[in-house]
Formats: sequence, C-alpha cells, structure tokens
Amino acid sequence: MLIIPAIDIKKGRCVRLRQGRMEDETVYYDSPPEVARMWKDKGAAVVHVVDLDGALKGEPVSYGLIEEIAETVDVRLQVGGGIRTQEVAEAYLSLEGVERIVLGTVAIENPVLVEELGRRYPGRIAVGIDVKDGRVAIKGWVEVASLSPGGLARRFKEKGVEWFVYTEISRDGMLMGPDLDGIRRFADEVGSGVIASGGVTTMADIEGLRECGVQGVIIGRALYDGTIELEEAIERACS
Repeated sequence: MLIIPAIDIKKGRCVRLRQGRMEDETVYYDSPPEVARMWKDKGAAVVHVVDLDGALKGEPVSYGLIEEIAETVDVRLQVGGGIRTQEVAEAYLSLEGVERIVLGTVAIENPVLVEELGRRYPGRIAVGIDVKDGRVAIKGWVEVASLSPGGLARRFKEKGVEWFVYTEISRDGMLMGPDLDGIRRFADEVGSGVIASGGVTTMADIEGLRECGVQGVIIGRALYDGTIELEEAIERACS
C-alpha cells in the first residue's frame, strides 16, 4: 500500500483546508517545491499535488509551480485541480515526473473525455470521487451531484480507468479519522485501484485502511502537524 503525502497549493503556498472550505486554511510552507523535496527525502515514492485555486476556477492556476516540482524534484507526482480539458490534461501528462492526473468535475460534466483519456493514457488517469453526505461533490467541492460514489466509479472502470481517489470531505483536514465503512464499501464495489483520502490521523487509521483493501492512502494535515511520521507510515504500510 502506497503512502502518499499531499501538497495543496493555494496562492502559491502549501496549505491545508478543513472540510474543503477555501476560507478555512492553514498555511504550512511558502515553497511547495521544497515541501515536495522534503517528502521525497523522507521516503515518499509518490506525492499528491492539488491546485486548489485551479479547482475553484476550473482551469490551472498553479501549473508553473507544479511544473517546477516535476522538473526539479525526483519524485513521481499525482496531480489534480482544475484539469477539465484535453489540452490541460495532456499538458500535465507531458511533464516528466507526473505519473497520473486526477479528474473530478470533468468526470461528471464530460465523461466521454475522461474515457478517451483513459484509453489514450492507460494507468495514468484517476477519477477523483469526492464524497459529501454520500453523494459526489464537484467544482472544488462546492456543488453536490446526484450520483453515488460506487456507481460513478463502476462506470469509468468499465471504460478502462484504473485509479480512483476517494475523499470524504467532512473528514478532510479535520484529524478525526477516515470513514472506514464508506471506504470499505467503495473498495468492495470498485475492486482495485482505490486510493483513500480524508481524515487520516494515526497509525491505527493506516492499519484500518490497509484492511479495507485500498492500494494507496493520501495523508495531509497529519504529516504537517506531526501526528504521523512519514517514514514510520511507509514502513508500516509495507510490513
């Protein structure tokens, strides 16, 4: 199971939000590339990078910073936020070091594009399943679509998409533990390629997620606040 540290970029800085609220942020570092280098030096194989401003605007805002990380830090990147056109998707996928991109809103608004990208770039497309009150949230988590998480994932898996990032918004950035029941149900429905995110706080949470059968865990605030040490988490996940 992969342990994937998160870097959320807002106004050029590394921040964490609580429950996806853009106005409820904590700034941790001024230089996202330096944070990526720190996580790489601590053993991360993959780093999850999100352009928060881009997610809200619907187009890249922090592309230059993400490009800098891809070009200067020897670590694989999983990138999301504001990727809603083929041109933007391919711009990110062309960056050396970007392993996959995460598509959220566009998966609802233009599923045919996501399916086409999945065929063209096998293994490099992930659909972001952001969950609020049991439904899928889009547009930077400010709108809720009338779709079930499992139903959305199954549709894309049938079309060849291999990866899914499941985030429970109410727990994201809250240090209250992940929604193990929801993640377990989702992983059982999808079968493989599930990356869990939201609320991971302790080593016990990581153990619980491993038992849910997920392939990866994204950790944000717990790493920045020190309730989880990255090296220990990686060791535990691999044991």
